[in-house]
Amino acid sequence: MKIQALAYAVLAVCGLSAASAAEPATKAAPAVPAAAKPASAVPAGGPKAAADTPDAARMRAAEQLTEQQIKSTTNREALSRLAQFYNGRDLQRFIWAMQRLVELYPNSGALRLQLAAVYAGQGDKSSTYDALLKMQNLGFAYSVGNDPRFEKVRGTKVWEYAVANLDANAKPFGEGKVAYQLPAGDRLLEAMAWDATRKQLLVGSAREGAIYRVSADGKLSDFIKPDAASGLYSVLDMKADAANDALWVASYGAPVYKSYTADIVDQSYLLKYSLSSGKLLGKYSIGDKTGHLFAFVAVAGDGRTYVADPARREIYKLDGDKLVLVAANPSLTGISGLTVSADGRNLYFADPALGLFGVDLSTTTPFGIGHSTDSLVVGGVSSLFWYDGSLIVVQDNMVPQRVMRLKLDKDGRNVASAMPLDAAKPEFSLLGNGAVAGNDFYFIVNSQRDLYDSHGVLADAKALEPVKIYKSNLRFAWDQPGISAALKPIPTSAQSKVKFENAQPADKPKADDKQ
Repeated sequence: MKIQALAYAVLAVCGLSAASAAEPATKAAPAVPAAAKPASAVPAGGPKAAADTPDAARMRAAEQLTEQQIKSTTNREALSRLAQFYNGRDLQRFIWAMQRLVELYPNSGALRLQLAAVYAGQGDKSSTYDALLKMQNLGFAYSVGNDPRFEKVRGTKVWEYAVANLDANAKPFGEGKVAYQLPAGDRLLEAMAWDATRKQLLVGSAREGAIYRVSADGKLSDFIKPDAASGLYSVLDMKADAANDALWVASYGAPVYKSYTADIVDQSYLLKYSLSSGKLLGKYSIGDKTGHLFAFVAVAGDGRTYVADPARREIYKLDGDKLVLVAANPSLTGISGLTVSADGRNLYFADPALGLFGVDLSTTTPFGIGHSTDSLVVGGVSSLFWYDGSLIVVQDNMVPQRVMRLKLDKDGRNVASAMPLDAAKPEFSLLGNGAVAGNDFYFIVNSQRDLYDSHGVLADAKALEPVKIYKSNLRFAWDQPGISAALKPIPTSAQSKVKFENAQPADKPKADDKQ
């Protein structure tokens, strides 16, 4: 079979009926095929009826793909659908597809767990244990001890070790605690900024299109009132530039906005206000008719301002009174955070599924953030910040949820070490946006956004809770090495494997304990 058949089969499977397609994933994560199913029986009417179906040619092409062909594809979406097609039809090709998906989505714990469960269902202890041990070393915290999918691989010391270490990763870590508790209400407070001049937090409402100041006791006072005429709709992100007395706001006409109308669909603005008075100083948008969604703002030390459109996978720079495209990549799954280094040299952004990336602003050259994929997960990021040579990442879509400090090398392109600041805390339910305040980091730990449906309708007003804002010390364990997350050198022929410095919670079992 020629290699061109791979593209045909993979893309053809994308055109199969809805019954053969994977359900769309939430939170911009890769689609995870359902649990492995037994092979389906021949359709009623016998083989001839099956051969006459509209999808028969596509199915035959998919059924002839080799391991090399499946594992050479880079089309993530098509491969997800191909895996769904194989599930229940062709176990070996399903495993090949899942193995390749894990390679393409190395930050997905759900995919890794699914693959481990498939191995376990076949009684393949070695592959199951290897997958689970890699997951625990990456910091994942899935509870598998009583998972019936792993029944065939229980009862060994390696199994007990893997279960114990995955459970250990679920234990609360860090010294942070709730600093503010904002009053409950139908506001959907999603954006935060720190006013360094007045030493005060500001929060923005996606529901009202209002911005509030937060007092020391957690009370809210009006700062910028709702004003749809100025383009202040749902407040999705804010950044304060105290040196220039500026507050930058990403505003979007979202369905959750109380005054939402057809006139503001897909309208989005970068707004500039006076940080001291709240006066509107500037209103910026893209002059096309295709619609945009500005969701993240970043401000450099010299005042240069950037805004990201995650829906279009684009990042813009404010140049005078115009927004100029800096970077765009349709291959991204989205953009879920934006920040810039203190010297203004590098712009950083997060893809919720694929991890962390940067742009050299002097050349507009993009780059990936180098790190050890054996010891650090950089996906699941919901917001991103800069602090003293480090990236602060909020990983709401990580299991467990956590806030990490990633120290970068001198070039700002590789992670030298990583330290969790707070993880798996009992107050963590749905992590939201945050703000750097000196050596402290404030962030929402119980965002109310899941209480609203896709049409912006609040499902149950009684379920609204006081909004909890956590405070973490950004210099926590500053002099400690943390997780060794740097890229590892290729071992020489004399080395059997690359050695990692991560401490293990328990003694590793011997190889013969796998039997």
